[in-house]
Amino acid sequence: MKKEYCGLFGIYGNKEAARMTYFGLYALQHRGQESAGIVTWDGEKIREQKGMGLVADVFNERHLSKELKGSIAIGHIRYSTTGASLIRNAQPFLIRHGDLRLAVAHNGNLVNTYELRTELEAHGSIFQTTMDTEVFAHLIIKYLHESETLEEAVGKACNKVRGAYSMLILANDKMIAVKDPNGFRPLALGRVGGNYVFASETCAFDLVEADYLRPLEPGEMVVVHNNKLTSHRFAEPRRCSKCIFELIYFARPDSHVFGDVVYERRKAMGVMLAKEAPVDADMVMPFPDSGNYAAVGYSQESGLPLELAMIRNHYVGRTFIQPSQDMRDFSVRVKLNPVKSMIQGKRIIIIEDSIVRGTTIRARVKKLRELGAREIHLRVSCPPIKFPCFYGIDFSSKGELIAANHSVENIARFMDIDSLHFLTIPGLLDSVTQDEWCLACFDGNYPIPLNDHMGKDCLEASPGIIKEFC
Repeated sequence: MKKEYCGLFGIYGNKEAARMTYFGLYALQHRGQESAGIVTWDGEKIREQKGMGLVADVFNERHLSKELKGSIAIGHIRYSTTGASLIRNAQPFLIRHGDLRLAVAHNGNLVNTYELRTELEAHGSIFQTTMDTEVFAHLIIKYLHESETLEEAVGKACNKVRGAYSMLILANDKMIAVKDPNGFRPLALGRVGGNYVFASETCAFDLVEADYLRPLEPGEMVVVHNNKLTSHRFAEPRRCSKCIFELIYFARPDSHVFGDVVYERRKAMGVMLAKEAPVDADMVMPFPDSGNYAAVGYSQESGLPLELAMIRNHYVGRTFIQPSQDMRDFSVRVKLNPVKSMIQGKRIIIIEDSIVRGTTIRARVKKLRELGAREIHLRVSCPPIKFPCFYGIDFSSKGELIAANHSVENIARFMDIDSLHFLTIPGLLDSVTQDEWCLACFDGNYPIPLNDHMGKDCLEASPGIIKEFC
């Protein structure tokens, strides 16, 4: 099972801030389907609305026009990397401290959450949730008492944590955006009219008709106050470790991420696949939608026709995002349906973006065999995923990963396919325009050292913390 990151959107100084944030989150819905939240500031009062489910289910017209008043807003859509899928873990996380109203929206995952929380609790901090975002909030308040400015306190908090984070912070009439010194998570700056906007992906800017200005730099803090923007460096950039899975799978193909056009990079991965592993076949076929763009590249490079012989039911969510195993299995059955006349007697090259457990693809291949496919060759536009990710992707157990425990030949036999090829790491790097990527899930080279207490449930299982089952 894969799960995706969270999505962030923020806007400063717009009278329709809540509505603009709603649209921004709507554009980022692919990044998480568990919960959604918006927090606004109207000059005197902070307001919030959060709920479980999709953006359209959490917010209605009353929320956007009457309740979420204010010209400053941040929003968040979530899937859980640290902390269970519960309403109390929905974001933005809001606290009140004296006259300060502080809301934090976080995309990423910290590797020292357990240690920091234990330390904070020993000094009297009381936690309401089991997510690492709350650790940020407690650290900000802690350092606020020994700092001259809020920005200084935020910088000290950021330098205390280790891991992946892009964050939006709403503190009364001030908005702060930060990116970790390794640059794991994307966060972009834009402008609509005279208002600054932030988003995890630029597709959110397109929907609200904002101009994309630039990505935030690793270790950068951007502050917007009284509609004026300033940039600070809270830490020097470290080993740059941009998550390459944004380009392989996570980001929408119409987004710019880390300065790259996602569509073009996925197509280039397909071109490289065709060069590395050509095969004599009748057609190239993606498993939509994730394999579509690499399939275009493979088809054009190989000269084989591209056929969309699998039809996707777009009213079924991505299988890996569903938090229930029963629902995930159901989604596999109804998500894709083959065009039977295109399958029988054909030699097929299937293009997929990645393989985690392999059970989903195996079920689909079985269906193609039943329909009379003559040959089935699988080409995967990323290397084998052999190592857990602790920076924001929810495959945190090596036992979940089929490539960590089986050879390519054994995986091919398990799936009942005639041949299997994963894009090589050099081939992947040749398909993108930049360097300095995090490849830990492929090669086990973790850019930030890991601690003993890791994983999504590290806080639920901690001493003194009641674990909730849902």
